[in-house]
Amino acid sequence: MRFLHLADLHIGRQLAGFSLLDDQRHALAQVLDLACATQVDAVVIAGDLYDKAQPSAEAVALVDWFLTGLVERDLACLCVAGNHDSAERVAYAGELLRRQGVHVSPVFGGSLDAVTLDDEHGGVTFWLMPYLTPTRVRPFFADEQISQDPNQALAVVLATCRIDVSARNVLVAHQFVVSGGSQTLRSDSELSLGDLDAVDAALFDDFDYVALGHVHRPQRVGRDVVRYAGSLLPYAPSEIRYPKSVPLVDLGPKGEVSFELVELEPLHPMRELRGRLEELCDPAVVGGLSDRDRQCYAFVTLMDEHVPLGAPERLRRVYPNLMGVSFGDPADRAFSGDLPRPEDPGVKDPLGLFEDFFASQNGTAPSDEQRAMMREALARAQGPEGSDA
Repeated sequence: MRFLHLADLHIGRQLAGFSLLDDQRHALAQVLDLACATQVDAVVIAGDLYDKAQPSAEAVALVDWFLTGLVERDLACLCVAGNHDSAERVAYAGELLRRQGVHVSPVFGGSLDAVTLDDEHGGVTFWLMPYLTPTRVRPFFADEQISQDPNQALAVVLATCRIDVSARNVLVAHQFVVSGGSQTLRSDSELSLGDLDAVDAALFDDFDYVALGHVHRPQRVGRDVVRYAGSLLPYAPSEIRYPKSVPLVDLGPKGEVSFELVELEPLHPMRELRGRLEELCDPAVVGGLSDRDRQCYAFVTLMDEHVPLGAPERLRRVYPNLMGVSFGDPADRAFSGDLPRPEDPGVKDPLGLFEDFFASQNGTAPSDEQRAMMREALARAQGPEGSDA
C-alpha cells in the first residue's frame, strides 16, 4: 500500500493581508502530479483541511477542485478534521463522498471510523481520529470519569477500536504528540495550549504508521513511523528554515514500512532579509535579483540606526510581496522571525515590545501619539508603582 501523507493544508489562509489561495493551488497541483507519478493508492490528510471553521467560498472551491482531482485519478482519500476547521463542515456530505472514495472523519460520536483498503498483501485499516480533547470525549464515556488529561481521554477512545495487531493499521490523527522526554518542535503559526494538550506517542504503539497533523514542522516523534507531515506551505517566518515536503509511505507485508520525503516547490518562496534600507534598495543589488527573488514573500529587518522615512514604500518597489518590516539593533541583533519573549536575554521593556510588535504588523514605527497612549496604558495597568514606565 502506497500513500501520500499530507496535513495542515489551511486552505483559505491569509498572511500579512495576502491571500495564499494561488500558492495553495500551486502546491496541491504538485501533489496531484506526484500522486500520479508515484502511483499511490491513496492520499491522507491529517487535519486542518481549512484554516477556519467557516471557510470562504473560494477556499471551499479549491478543496472541491483538489478532491475532484483525486477522484478523477481513481485515488482514495482519507481525511480527518483538525482544530482549525469544523468537524461538522468537514463531515458534510460524508456518505456521498465515501461512495466516491473520499473518506472523511464523521463528527466524533464515541468511536473512531475505520476504512479498510486492500492490496496484494491483504487489508490496511485506516483509523480516522479527528481532533479530540477530553471535553469532546467525556460525554460518551460517563463511567470512565475522564479528567482533563488528554492521554486518558485518547486511551479510552483507542480501547474501543479492537485493533487486530496481526494486520496492518494506520492511524490518521490531529493531536500534539510527544515521545518521552524528547521535544516536538512547534512554530508560532500553530494554536497551542503549551504542553497541556500533549499526548504520549506510546499510545499509538499498535499502529504500523501514524499520520499526524497539527505541528507544522516535518518530524518524527519517537518511532520513525510516527510522523508529522508538516504544513503544506510556510505560514510564519519561523517556518522558513525547513523545507516543506510530503511523506511518500510504502506499507509492505506486516512490519515492513518505508518512506521518503518529497519536497514541494513553492509558487512564492518566503524569505527573511536583513540589512540597511539603502543596501537592500541599492540598484546594483536589485539589478542582480531574478524575478522569482523579487516576487518572494519578504520579511525584512532593517538595521538602520534611525527608522528611515517611507521604508515600507521603498522596499515594496523592490519586493512587491513585502509581508512585514521590523527594526533590529544595528549593533548585533540577529533577526529570528519572532518577537522577543520575556525569558530571552536582553529582552526589551513593555514599551519596546509594543514598538516591535506595531512595526511588524504595520510596516512602520508607531507615532509619538501612539507611544504616549501606550505609556498611559502601561501606567494604568501597573498602578502607582509603575509610574516610571
